[in-house]
Amino acid sequence: MSIEANYILRAIAIGIGATLIMDLWNLFLKRAFSIPSLNYCLLGRWVSHMPAGTFRHASIAAAPPKPFECAVGWIAHYTIGITLALVLVILTSGEWLARPSLLVALLYGIGTVVFPFFVLQPSLGLGIASSRTPKPMQARLKSLVTHTVFGLGLYLCALGLSYLES
Repeated sequence: MSIEANYILRAIAIGIGATLIMDLWNLFLKRAFSIPSLNYCLLGRWVSHMPAGTFRHASIAAAPPKPFECAVGWIAHYTIGITLALVLVILTSGEWLARPSLLVALLYGIGTVVFPFFVLQPSLGLGIASSRTPKPMQARLKSLVTHTVFGLGLYLCALGLSYLES
């Protein structure tokens, strides 16, 4: 196996693990504080409308449901997590895999919050950075903390993989 293929496989594992850690965080928030998470079925609905050329909705909840939207949403969610991990590995030329850094992972995780703020939330009809939600500051803070947890997950999973491989 070439080094590049090894990097890709490790990034996939790290992306899955970090996304799972983020999901566990969101489950904790839901159970402990009744703070809901993004409904990944609605993410699937959004993705499922894309082939017909619809990328933006006034309200994704009011958009016509699509077959298998929940499965599509969960697959998209984990695919996004894997893709973000791959981008981190590419940006660091794989050096981060050899010596995972908490600071790099946290800064990167925090940086990824630009995607929900400026792509996902506006496309779902929630406005830029959840500006059209009932509690925009709470939604923004939740997104920021969730993506910070994703960054922590990237670090923990990379550290775990490096430990297993040594």
